[in-house]
Amino acid sequence: MAAYTAEVQWEREDQAFVDNRYSRRHLIRFDGGVEIAGSSSPHVVRVPFSDPAAVDPEEAFVASLASCHMLWFLSIAAARQFRIDRYRDEAIGIMAKNAEGKLAMTVVTLRPDVVFSGEVLPSRDEIVAMHHEAHEECFIASSVRTEVRVEPLFPPIPG
Repeated sequence: MAAYTAEVQWEREDQAFVDNRYSRRHLIRFDGGVEIAGSSSPHVVRVPFSDPAAVDPEEAFVASLASCHMLWFLSIAAARQFRIDRYRDEAIGIMAKNAEGKLAMTVVTLRPDVVFSGEVLPSRDEIVAMHHEAHEECFIASSVRTEVRVEPLFPPIPG
């Protein structure tokens, strides 16, 4: 068993608060010491009470899924002796009403674009299989009810 921590800190400062006109910007500090600015999404709370430059929980959720998938994929590819030069994913999450009629992140689509190099390159089937295995192993994907899709991008095949 392992424990993971994140500290979230917000302070009222000189804001009235009870009129609901307060900044949602806050600090998120991770156990390794990294700090980022957090806020509610401007899709949920209008600017200036949210900060579009800060990370909102919905973005963090999508990033968590994408990062977990990538880390597993890299590990699986390395174990199979496939060398990766670059991995990029422009993941997207869709907020909509779920079956219970509540707003939820209903679908997250990962679009990994992986560049391989070396003498041994994986086939399309091997890439698909590695993405499937990465999805099955991802702790975050296993922890959520959201449908998580993986749609890898493939470079043009030479020749």
